[in-house]
Amino acid sequence: MTAATSNRLSSTLPSPASGYQDVKLSFKHSPWYNGKLLAGASVLGLLVLGLLVGHSVWDQELAYVGSSPLNLPPVGLEYKGQVGTWAHPLGTENAGRDMLALIIIGAPRSLLIGFTAAIIGLVVGVLLGFSAGYLGGRVDDVVRLATDITMNIPGLLVLIIIQSALPRAGFFTMALLLSLFSWQGATRVFRAQVLSMKQSGYVLMARLSGSSPFDIMFKEIMPNLMPYLVSNLTFGTSYSILTMVGMEVLGLGAQRIPSLGVTLNNAISASAILRGMWWWWALPTAVLIMIFMCLLLIAVGMDEVANPRLRDA
Repeated sequence: MTAATSNRLSSTLPSPASGYQDVKLSFKHSPWYNGKLLAGASVLGLLVLGLLVGHSVWDQELAYVGSSPLNLPPVGLEYKGQVGTWAHPLGTENAGRDMLALIIIGAPRSLLIGFTAAIIGLVVGVLLGFSAGYLGGRVDDVVRLATDITMNIPGLLVLIIIQSALPRAGFFTMALLLSLFSWQGATRVFRAQVLSMKQSGYVLMARLSGSSPFDIMFKEIMPNLMPYLVSNLTFGTSYSILTMVGMEVLGLGAQRIPSLGVTLNNAISASAILRGMWWWWALPTAVLIMIFMCLLLIAVGMDEVANPRLRDA
């Protein structure tokens, strides 16, 4: 082979650098390359990673009464003659509980209960929404009636009444109670999507080929609704966390188990705002705001992935 022939062949073959550039450009033009989605997922992932690391490196016994000095401010600050120390970098409250330990234990618990409740609500919503949209008829009438009735019931009031009768509700009980009012929105969304997609060409071909309704709903239609699934999951998680924190702030639920809502309830009961102990209520509130903002960015990003009009706007 001559040098000229070798040069011609090498010029026609794609180089590794050009292949990398092509992949990079194709990813940038992908609908999944969404700034809101990537930002929300990244910050939430870093927060969860930090909490998991904190579980392994920080003493969790400090989250219980009498484990630390009382009323210490965060490190470097002074409160009524006491100076914050690195032994309790975020300070303590008036029962001797370390704020960092409370956040490390409480934030994952609140996030996990909300996520579990959203998963249960999403599964119920998918099953009911797909059945109503694809099967129609009496099934659709019953599902729509049940959805409309339960959506007009004040969910928080019902949950407060139930929680008053179950003061020691465990993890799964709390998640199950929260899921009672988190499936209606998903049911409506997926019913509408299935109604619009069941007349698509690929669905008609699957029906002509003899596929069962179950296969058509969950093997043909569902993969095209993944952005809606993730979006509803994030909104359901936000709703469940907000409802749970609201009940815990009111003094309902398992008050002896550290969580963000219980910490805020203790701060309100001890007049932390009037006493100037801002770290007692501000730090859990900041963590909750960060979680809600991340979930909102993920949900908005997934909506833009699913809807080209939103991407263009």
